[in-house]
Amino acid sequence: MGLRSKLGLIFLLVSSFAILVLCVAVYTQAQSSRLDRTRGFASERIQLAAESYNTNGVTLFGSRLDDPDLPPDLREVVTAGKVATFVTGSPNRQMWAAARVEDGKVLSIAQGYAPNDPSMNALRRALILGGIGTVALVALVSVVAAGSLSRRIVAVAGTARRIAAGELDASAAHAVGKGRDEVQSLATALDTMASSLRGQLEAERRFTADVAHDLRTPVTGLLTAAELLPPGRPSELVRDRAKVLRRLVEDLLEIARFDSGVEQADLEHVGLGAFVGSAVGRLRMQQSLAPDSVVVHRVGPEEAVSTDSRRIERILANLIVNGLRHGRPPIEVTVQGRTIEVVDHGNGYPEELIAEGPRRFRSGMAERGVGHGLGLTIAAGHAKVLGAELTFGTAPGGGACARLVLPDSPETES
Repeated sequence: MGLRSKLGLIFLLVSSFAILVLCVAVYTQAQSSRLDRTRGFASERIQLAAESYNTNGVTLFGSRLDDPDLPPDLREVVTAGKVATFVTGSPNRQMWAAARVEDGKVLSIAQGYAPNDPSMNALRRALILGGIGTVALVALVSVVAAGSLSRRIVAVAGTARRIAAGELDASAAHAVGKGRDEVQSLATALDTMASSLRGQLEAERRFTADVAHDLRTPVTGLLTAAELLPPGRPSELVRDRAKVLRRLVEDLLEIARFDSGVEQADLEHVGLGAFVGSAVGRLRMQQSLAPDSVVVHRVGPEEAVSTDSRRIERILANLIVNGLRHGRPPIEVTVQGRTIEVVDHGNGYPEELIAEGPRRFRSGMAERGVGHGLGLTIAAGHAKVLGAELTFGTAPGGGACARLVLPDSPETES
């Protein structure tokens, strides 16, 4: 049950209970007033009848002397010299009025007292119809009010989802409209958080780009100087570390370009299955991999796609290298239609990465090895530029599974 339904139901129940209590109170008060009027009228009549009897011995208003049907409780009170009234119970309710006359007898008058006379019936009908109409009106107003509140809260939630998706310029305050209530305060707080997050991300992007650019020149010089060292094991270690540092700087520069939003896809038509096979072959040569360390499976007919082949190859290389580094060979690459799956036989991706996606400088669980966590982040960045969907999960037989689904019409970012 949504918030709108819950609020509407609460308003309806509270208003219905309040209207019911009010109607019962009005009806009870009306019955009490009617009883008081009837008692007063009966008391006046018995007093007039007693005066007439004491004066000239004539009874009025159908009064009777020492009526055997007179209720004992009323007879006891009247014998003490008081004028009193008494209402008998069901099924034949009557209003009795009695007074003691001068000869010591008890003069009494009895009249019918039905609880449901026409006036009370009319009042009851009016209360029922008025209560139903009021409840219907309150229900309508509560649905409208709850709907307005629900729409504003849904607007805030939608803006929060847009911000989580990367649209940091989205404004919750603009989505909910003007107001000075709690929803407006929530929207303002969300906008403040988004603004702070936008500033932090911009500072991080600038820092990454500045560091990468500042390191590029000295790292290039370091690599050049390392090539001039005399042959030997120490020289090999220096050159190897220098190359690792250069790759890290290049990765940082690539991430900085993704953050700046300037990357665009250079589209061309390629046969996806054949292209993946060629890309894996080139990767084997570049990385000096054994032929059986990466296996390509092609399922179904060849699919021609319009995409950026360079980015597809970059995504494949990062996923395969990640699988070789953190998982266990063979790495199985399956191409089916517009979908590419890369599966290793290791311990699988950590749950946090599967749920939230890759993050830079976070390589995952210790059992998947060490690293800077940039490879999967760069792969996700290229997939975003292509408008493709890159997801991470667990393979049916165990191990990590990365699935890249290319769109029918690639969406490029400017």
